[in-house]
Amino acid sequence: MMQPSQSYWRRVWRHFTRNILAVVGLCVVIVLLLMALCADFLANDKPYYMVYKGKTYLPILQGYLDSLGLASWPEELRQIDFTQLPAEQALFPPIPYRPNRINLLVPFVEPSPEHWLGTDKLGRDVMAGIIHGARISLSIGFVSVGIAVCIGIALGALAGYFGGWEDLVISRVFELMLAIPTFFLLITVAATLKQPNIFYTMIIIGFTSWVGIARFTRNEFLKVRNLDYVVAAVALGVPTRRIIVRHILPNTLAPVLVSVVLGIAGAILTESGLSFLGIGVPAELVTWGSILNEARSNTFAWWLAVFPGAAIFLAVVAYNLVGEGLRDALDPRLQ
Repeated sequence: MMQPSQSYWRRVWRHFTRNILAVVGLCVVIVLLLMALCADFLANDKPYYMVYKGKTYLPILQGYLDSLGLASWPEELRQIDFTQLPAEQALFPPIPYRPNRINLLVPFVEPSPEHWLGTDKLGRDVMAGIIHGARISLSIGFVSVGIAVCIGIALGALAGYFGGWEDLVISRVFELMLAIPTFFLLITVAATLKQPNIFYTMIIIGFTSWVGIARFTRNEFLKVRNLDYVVAAVALGVPTRRIIVRHILPNTLAPVLVSVVLGIAGAILTESGLSFLGIGVPAELVTWGSILNEARSNTFAWWLAVFPGAAIFLAVVAYNLVGEGLRDALDPRLQ
């Protein structure tokens, strides 16, 4: 016999797949995740394999192992310029450039077969920057939302389950946090730091964006805490922590998923805006927003604005479509 939870999630998935836009958004999100995970295998100035002095090497893979201390990388190969190897001795990724590889001989090159999306003022490949920038943008989105989820669920659960003065105090904390502008707080912190730090960006976005998740959790706990199975658990003397974690929380997480997905889109947009202003991440990191920042002072280089702008637009819209699809699938009143 099928478990109720399995039947429920199958119904949710079936309703979600009926929303064509949500499915398209999910496909875009999956492509972005794969691009971020495989960035080094898509855009890299190291070959997949090469033949050097009669020996075969796997530079990209061995570079990973060397960074982890699991394999030794010959010292002479650390100084070699892999791009000068003959084509028959090496197999390069589709984009044979690193995002921070500077080549002052090819500044502001328009999109071409050699540089698919052109280059910036330092000769860095824009396509490589967009591929590796996806990793940074998605990392900030997932880490900051992860922080927000931990804080939001904890405070929302306490406020919704206990009620009374605990709910009153925590609700005032919600209002206080809503009065703090995340974007301007990030600008203030960046101004006090000697150098922009991506970890501070993640932490601040996470610590200032949990209110929506907390409110969703609180509202769900208020609805569920008086149901028969919760009342029965209290009457049987089940510990409060167990009631919250094992009996109530699993039945209240579905609506919270919508806030999580939309929160990732918001974090990506915030990071892009900060990088556009030049204060989001260190200068040596190439992100979608930092490429847009270059387009601001070089308006003739249209590709510096169009392609990273399109990447930000697709990512934010895709996550919003997935969030809306989940909202429709999880809310029976909208079915």
